[in-house]
Amino acid sequence: MTLATNYKAAAFMALAMSGFIINDVIVKTLTDEINYGQVMFVRGLMMVVLLAALIAYKKHSITIKQIKSGPMLLRVSLEAVATTFFLIGFSNLPVANASAIMQALPLAVTLGAYLFLKEPVGWRRLSAILIGLVGVLIIIRPGLEGFNIYSLAILTVVILAAGRDIVTRLLDRDISPFYVSLLAAIAVTVLGAVLIVPFGGWRPMNLHIFGTLMLAAGFLFVGYHFIVLAMRDGDIATVAPFRYAALLWAVILGYLVFDDLPDLWTVIGSIIVVGSGLYAIFREHQRNKSIKVISKSASQIPGGRGT
Repeated sequence: MTLATNYKAAAFMALAMSGFIINDVIVKTLTDEINYGQVMFVRGLMMVVLLAALIAYKKHSITIKQIKSGPMLLRVSLEAVATTFFLIGFSNLPVANASAIMQALPLAVTLGAYLFLKEPVGWRRLSAILIGLVGVLIIIRPGLEGFNIYSLAILTVVILAAGRDIVTRLLDRDISPFYVSLLAAIAVTVLGAVLIVPFGGWRPMNLHIFGTLMLAAGFLFVGYHFIVLAMRDGDIATVAPFRYAALLWAVILGYLVFDDLPDLWTVIGSIIVVGSGLYAIFREHQRNKSIKVISKSASQIPGGRGT
């Protein structure tokens, strides 16, 4: 891939992260006015309409068999439950703290792929995962005032989202990523409808609330769309580190909107988590380069796999 293509993909990833964080912050401003289930339901309906329109425009298709496959059903279920826990945790924690815990997700995915998909992970990356876990513990500080049930909710999201991303690798590769997003949006919408009553019932929405949710759905759509473009067009080792732009956006928006700034322990923990994640990405890149070199050498040997 050309340098220009990778630069563009990296910009797409940073833009996607901004879309996700802005959506989260917008929703956080509404959770005192309407409950979590209502947020999931209304915003989910808007996402379904946007994604369905995009799929119709692109003329993508999917079969009933692909929709009913085990990995697909498990993936959308994990997405819906993770969204519920995320709304609960994010709405009650400082933006930077919640986002800092979420930065452990790439490490959790790597560990999950090692445990459940038997993907090779060397001792260096396993060490990075353990160090990253220490960073998360510093952020949430179990047993101290920094730890509460909402920190635990975000930690649960990391586990659920890691499961979602691991299951995604088992999906039929012919399925459009926009269909995957659409089915996830439908699952979130349905679960949101179910949770409206347990979370306090439907509250009337004025034009301000409805418009704000529409704005949130728009930014969420931006996040979904540009993360697909980033992962499709760019080299993963180049693009993946720009996921951590989410933490920068979280600190900026948390301060501007809620006057929140991360404390020293959150900053230290965040540096450890991000550093561990970047090192794990670097080691994965080095491993892939080594495999390519070995494969190329084997193909040039008489009787090798390339002959």
